[in-house]
Amino acid sequence: MESGARVGKMLRDARAGRDAVEIARAAGISPETLRKIESGRLPTPAFGTVVGLCDALDLPVQKVAEVWRGEVSLRSAS
Repeated sequence: MESGARVGKMLRDARAGRDAVEIARAAGISPETLRKIESGRLPTPAFGTVVGLCDALDLPVQKVAEVWRGEVSLRSAS
């Protein structure tokens, strides 16, 4: 799995059924951008976008970086 797809899956899992529109708005992005990131169709989102999503999802940026680099599996990152 490529890094963008890993991060997208991690973010989708972290959202855990919460409303995508609410999370996107909290992160300052459109719901379509969130869908693209979660599906891996936007494999390299801007750093500010990642930080906004991490804040909205209460997810440490460091964990996302580790998943991006492939340092941890998605299971241990959750």
